[in-house]
Amino acid sequence: MTENMGYRKYRTRRPWLRAGAPLVLVLVGLVAAVAVARADDPLRGGAKGDDQPLIAEGVTIAGVPVGGYTAHQAASATEDTFAKRLVLTTDRRIRLVAPGKLGAHALVADAVAGALRAKPGENVELVVDVDHTRLQRYISSLNERYTRAARDAKVVLAKLRPVIKADEPGLSVRQRALFSELDNALAAGDRTPVRIPFKHTKPAVTASSFRSVIVIQRSSNRLVVWDGKHRWGTFGVATGQAIYPTPLGQFEIVTKQENPWWYPPDSPWAAGLTPVPPGPGNPLGTRWMGLSAPGVGIHGTPDAASIGYSASHGCIRMRIPDAETVFAHVSVGTPVFIVPA
Repeated sequence: MTENMGYRKYRTRRPWLRAGAPLVLVLVGLVAAVAVARADDPLRGGAKGDDQPLIAEGVTIAGVPVGGYTAHQAASATEDTFAKRLVLTTDRRIRLVAPGKLGAHALVADAVAGALRAKPGENVELVVDVDHTRLQRYISSLNERYTRAARDAKVVLAKLRPVIKADEPGLSVRQRALFSELDNALAAGDRTPVRIPFKHTKPAVTASSFRSVIVIQRSSNRLVVWDGKHRWGTFGVATGQAIYPTPLGQFEIVTKQENPWWYPPDSPWAAGLTPVPPGPGNPLGTRWMGLSAPGVGIHGTPDAASIGYSASHGCIRMRIPDAETVFAHVSVGTPVFIVPA
C-alpha cells in the first residue's frame, strides 16, 4: 500500500519541474526575444520608459491630438477619427456611410512619420486619396434609389362627374453637387452632416390644366361642361346615327376654329358634295371644336330640329348660340368624355 501511494505522487508531479534549470533558461530567452521584437516595431506602443520615440507635445494630425503618443498610438487615433462615418440626410431619413465605401483612403503612415518629425504644437496634414470612380458609383446608386419620375395630373369620371388626380413632381439627386460636397468632405476629414441635394422635375400636365371638362352623354344627347366640381352648363346636342355612331371614350379638344369651312369627309354619304364656305347654311355653324377622335368634333348646326336626336354622322351638334358659348369657355386640351349614358 505504501509503495503504491508513493508511485502516484511521483507520477502527478509537474513534468517541466523535472527538466530543471536548462528549461528555465530557454523560457527566459524566449521572453527576451519577444520583448526585443516588440521594441523594434515602430507602430507598437510601449509603457513609459520604453525606447519608443514619442511625438512632441501639442502636435496634431488633421486636428487629432497625438502629442506624447508613440507612432502606433498616433496611427490608431488618426485611423479611428478618419473611419467615422459620414452622415447623409434628407427630410425623412439619415444615412450613415463609411469613408471606404466612398472610395476614400487616408495615408496615415505618412502623416504619423511627419508627426514624429513635427515641432511642438504643429498640425500635420493627413492626405486622403479618393477613388472618384467609386465615389461616382455610390452617388449613382443613391440616385437610382431616390429617383422618381414626374406624374402628370389626369382626370377620370366617377358617376359622370370628373375627378382630377393631382400631379406629382419628379425627383432626382443633383449628382454633380453631391459629388463635389462629398469629395471635399472626405479630403478635409469633415464629418458635418451632408444634406443630399435634389432636383425637382415639373410634370407636363398639372391639375390647373383641367380648368374645364366636357362630358357628353350619348344616349341622353346631353353635353355638360364642368369647372372642377361645379357644373358650369348643360346643353342639348345631337349625336351620331346608329350607322354612324359617335365614338365612346376619353378625348380632348385639339383644334378650335371660328367660322370654319366644311369639307366633305372621305365617306360614302358625302360622295359628290363640295366644300361649303363660312356663312348661313354651313353644316358646322359658326364654331368648330375638333376632337382627338379622327373626323369628330363639337360644332354648331343650322338644323336645330336635330338637337336631342341621334341624327349626325358621328359629330356632336349644338345650337349655334350654344356652340359659341361653349367655344368661348373651353380651350385646346380640354378633356372630353363621351359616355353611353
